[in-house]
Amino acid sequence: MEANTNPKAAQAVSITTGNLIAAEKVNGTNVYDMAGEKLGSVDDIMIDKISGRAIYAVLSFGGFLGMGEKHHPLPWAALNYDERKGGYVVNLDKKQLEGAPSFDRSSEFKWTPDYGRKVDSFYKAPSYWN
Repeated sequence: MEANTNPKAAQAVSITTGNLIAAEKVNGTNVYDMAGEKLGSVDDIMIDKISGRAIYAVLSFGGFLGMGEKHHPLPWAALNYDERKGGYVVNLDKKQLEGAPSFDRSSEFKWTPDYGRKVDSFYKAPSYWN
Protein backbone atom coordinates (compact mmCIF):
# COMPACT_ATOMS: atom_id res chain seq x y z
CA MET A 1 0.00 0.00 0.00
CA GLU A 2 1.34 3.44 -0.90
CA ALA A 3 1.89 5.95 1.85
CA ASN A 4 -0.65 8.77 1.99
CA THR A 5 1.05 12.07 1.17
CA ASN A 6 -1.91 14.22 2.28
CA PRO A 7 -0.79 15.82 5.60
CA LYS A 8 -4.38 16.20 6.90
CA ALA A 9 -5.14 12.54 6.18
CA ALA A 10 -1.89 11.48 7.84
CA GLN A 11 -2.83 13.51 10.92
CA ALA A 12 -6.30 11.90 11.04
CA VAL A 13 -4.72 8.44 10.89
CA SER A 14 -2.27 9.22 13.66
CA ILE A 15 -4.90 10.55 16.08
CA THR A 16 -7.46 7.74 15.84
CA THR A 17 -7.84 6.20 19.27
CA GLY A 18 -10.52 4.67 21.46
CA ASN A 19 -13.43 3.42 19.36
CA LEU A 20 -12.27 5.19 16.19
CA ILE A 21 -9.95 3.64 13.64
CA ALA A 22 -8.86 4.81 10.22
CA ALA A 23 -9.87 2.52 7.34
CA GLU A 24 -6.20 2.42 6.40
CA LYS A 25 -5.48 0.66 9.70
CA VAL A 26 -8.37 -1.82 9.34
CA ASN A 27 -7.15 -3.13 5.99
CA GLY A 28 -4.85 -6.07 6.66
CA THR A 29 -6.26 -6.75 10.14
CA ASN A 30 -6.62 -10.48 10.83
CA VAL A 31 -10.03 -12.11 11.21
CA TYR A 32 -10.40 -15.17 13.46
CA ASP A 33 -13.10 -17.74 14.09
CA MET A 34 -14.48 -18.32 17.60
CA ALA A 35 -11.81 -20.99 18.24
CA GLY A 36 -9.05 -18.46 17.54
CA GLU A 37 -8.06 -19.87 14.14
CA LYS A 38 -7.14 -17.24 11.56
CA LEU A 39 -9.63 -17.16 8.68
CA GLY A 40 -8.05 -14.36 6.67
CA SER A 41 -7.69 -10.61 6.83
CA VAL A 42 -9.73 -7.51 6.03
CA ASP A 43 -8.97 -6.51 2.45
CA ASP A 44 -11.42 -3.63 2.14
CA ILE A 45 -14.37 -1.89 3.73
CA MET A 46 -17.66 -1.13 1.95
CA ILE A 47 -19.16 2.15 3.20
CA ASP A 48 -22.69 3.39 2.57
CA LYS A 49 -22.38 6.62 0.54
CA ILE A 50 -25.39 8.23 2.20
CA SER A 51 -25.04 7.32 5.89
CA GLY A 52 -21.24 7.04 5.94
CA ARG A 53 -21.50 3.80 7.95
CA ALA A 54 -19.35 0.75 7.32
CA ILE A 55 -21.68 -1.93 5.95
CA TYR A 56 -19.32 -4.75 4.93
CA ALA A 57 -15.77 -5.84 5.62
CA VAL A 58 -14.31 -7.69 2.63
CA LEU A 59 -12.37 -10.68 3.94
CA SER A 60 -9.49 -12.19 1.93
CA PHE A 61 -9.76 -15.93 2.42
CA GLY A 62 -7.99 -19.01 1.12
CA GLY A 63 -5.46 -19.35 -1.62
CA PHE A 64 -1.71 -19.33 -1.35
CA LEU A 65 0.48 -16.26 -1.94
CA GLY A 66 -2.55 -14.48 -3.41
CA MET A 67 -3.35 -17.29 -5.88
CA GLY A 68 -6.88 -18.67 -5.63
CA GLU A 69 -7.78 -16.15 -2.95
CA LYS A 70 -11.49 -15.38 -2.60
CA HIS A 71 -13.03 -12.22 -1.19
CA HIS A 72 -16.01 -12.55 1.11
CA PRO A 73 -18.08 -9.53 2.11
CA LEU A 74 -19.11 -9.93 5.75
CA PRO A 75 -21.66 -7.68 7.45
CA TRP A 76 -19.64 -5.18 9.49
CA ALA A 77 -21.85 -5.88 12.50
CA ALA A 78 -20.72 -9.55 12.47
CA LEU A 79 -17.14 -8.54 13.35
CA ASN A 80 -16.15 -8.07 16.97
CA TYR A 81 -12.78 -6.53 17.73
CA ASP A 82 -10.66 -8.50 20.20
CA GLU A 83 -7.90 -6.34 21.69
CA ARG A 84 -5.94 -9.38 22.89
CA LYS A 85 -5.75 -10.79 19.36
CA GLY A 86 -5.37 -7.40 17.71
CA GLY A 87 -7.98 -8.56 15.21
CA TYR A 88 -11.63 -9.27 14.59
CA VAL A 89 -13.54 -12.38 15.65
CA VAL A 90 -16.54 -13.73 13.73
CA ASN A 91 -18.96 -16.53 14.48
CA LEU A 92 -17.96 -18.45 11.33
CA ASP A 93 -15.56 -21.25 10.57
CA LYS A 94 -13.71 -22.09 7.35
CA LYS A 95 -16.35 -24.58 6.20
CA GLN A 96 -19.17 -22.03 6.58
CA LEU A 97 -17.09 -19.36 4.88
CA GLU A 98 -16.43 -21.64 1.90
CA GLY A 99 -20.21 -21.67 1.24
CA ALA A 100 -20.61 -17.89 1.68
CA PRO A 101 -20.99 -15.44 -1.20
CA SER A 102 -17.59 -14.47 -2.59
CA PHE A 103 -15.87 -12.98 -5.58
CA ASP A 104 -12.48 -13.24 -7.20
CA ARG A 105 -10.64 -9.95 -7.67
CA SER A 106 -8.82 -11.32 -10.71
CA SER A 107 -12.15 -11.62 -12.58
CA GLU A 108 -14.43 -8.79 -13.55
CA PHE A 109 -16.85 -8.16 -10.69
CA LYS A 110 -19.48 -5.51 -10.15
CA TRP A 111 -21.32 -5.06 -6.86
CA THR A 112 -25.05 -4.92 -7.60
CA PRO A 113 -28.08 -4.55 -5.32
CA ASP A 114 -28.90 -8.22 -6.05
CA TYR A 115 -25.44 -9.29 -4.92
CA GLY A 116 -25.84 -7.23 -1.73
CA ARG A 117 -29.18 -8.96 -1.05
CA LYS A 118 -27.51 -12.36 -1.59
CA VAL A 119 -24.84 -11.49 0.99
CA ASP A 120 -27.42 -10.16 3.46
CA SER A 121 -29.62 -13.24 3.00
CA PHE A 122 -26.72 -15.63 3.67
CA TYR A 123 -25.86 -13.93 6.97
CA LYS A 124 -29.44 -13.56 8.25
CA ALA A 125 -29.08 -16.74 10.32
CA PRO A 126 -28.69 -15.60 13.96
CA SER A 127 -25.85 -18.07 14.52
CA TYR A 128 -23.54 -15.86 12.43
CA TRP A 129 -23.91 -12.91 14.80
CA ASN A 130 -21.86 -12.83 17.97
